[in-house]
Amino acid sequence: MSNRPHAVLVLADGTVLHGDSIGAEGVAVGEVAFNTAMTGYQEILTDPSYCRQIVTLTYPHIGNTGVNNEDVESTIASTVVHAAGLVIRDLPLVASNWRSRQTLPDFLRQHNVPAIAGVDTRKLTRILRTKGAQAGCIMAGHVDEAEALRQAQAFVDEAEALRQAQAFPGLTGMDLAREVSCSQVWECNEGAWSPETGYQTMSERSYRVAVLDFGVKRAILRKLVERGCHVTVYPAQTRIDEILAARPDGVVLSNGPGDPEACDYAIDTARALLTSKIPVFGICLGHQIIALAIGAKTIKMKFGHHGANHPVLDIDNERVMITSQNHGFAVDEGTLPAGVRVTHHSLFDGSLQGFELTDHPVICFQGHPEASPGPQDVDYLFNHFISRMMKSRQSA
Repeated sequence: MSNRPHAVLVLADGTVLHGDSIGAEGVAVGEVAFNTAMTGYQEILTDPSYCRQIVTLTYPHIGNTGVNNEDVESTIASTVVHAAGLVIRDLPLVASNWRSRQTLPDFLRQHNVPAIAGVDTRKLTRILRTKGAQAGCIMAGHVDEAEALRQAQAFVDEAEALRQAQAFPGLTGMDLAREVSCSQVWECNEGAWSPETGYQTMSERSYRVAVLDFGVKRAILRKLVERGCHVTVYPAQTRIDEILAARPDGVVLSNGPGDPEACDYAIDTARALLTSKIPVFGICLGHQIIALAIGAKTIKMKFGHHGANHPVLDIDNERVMITSQNHGFAVDEGTLPAGVRVTHHSLFDGSLQGFELTDHPVICFQGHPEASPGPQDVDYLFNHFISRMMKSRQSA
């Protein structure tokens, strides 16, 4: 028997899964998503794209390398962990890594994130794949103050957890980008990482890049900086004239959480950008925002793509790449207008993974070319973006 506090995960369909609390005491409510990555749980938890989601990690042993001070994807100091909760199978007894500074449970408690271990994550994943993504609620520890309710803990937890799970409205129609965006303009000069110095400060930079922050990951900013970009990050609702006043060589529309159709301000900004000749790179939510700006439609996926092992086909060279993915919405390829060239497809379900505009220097990718965690197969898209900025500058 475990001596950890009790925890329960209840799905909106009534499924009840019991386990041990390994995080903060309390309640977490959100859309339950499964992630198939074998590594990188710290990057996953701190990725703003997981806002309002309870992450289930399908790899059975989570926490064995602890948590370090560097593998944080959030750019918001006040919100380090963006995932609402965590579900895992096994928490190893020992965390061991030369970079580790903290155990996973201590990290979760520090950032007030409920988490449950001891769950049959294979069963949970099968439910989500069959029925689709659904709301869930984690209750961990003693969440009721009255002693009478504590004596009936299991019953009260399950009933109240089901009520809260069923009350969650879902991510459709939910604008989360402005919730996870920065509140003021800032600059990033943090580049590549090395074991000796950590993330290096880059001084020599040639291209001015404006990043519209819908929930940007630090890894995206670092990829730009290490390629010689002077990176300025703007809040999600920044006016287009403020961005253009800085005379950027290129603009990145970042990843982020929630429903892209709810981000009307971002769609308007993207539409205005397309009237200029500035190179644009859309990543994940940014890819979807650009699609909406040109008149395409987006759809809610059954259970989304979340993991670091998703095969994607580059149509131009017929190369199959293993990619990092994290999205619950997708662009409906059949609604793309004229003037669009499809560049990438998912080999899991055939869904659209990338496109370019034929009359404007715009490239878009649904997955995460910066990975973190995951493979670096799609890293070359950053080089394509740099090349677009170079050509644009030469023709000016």
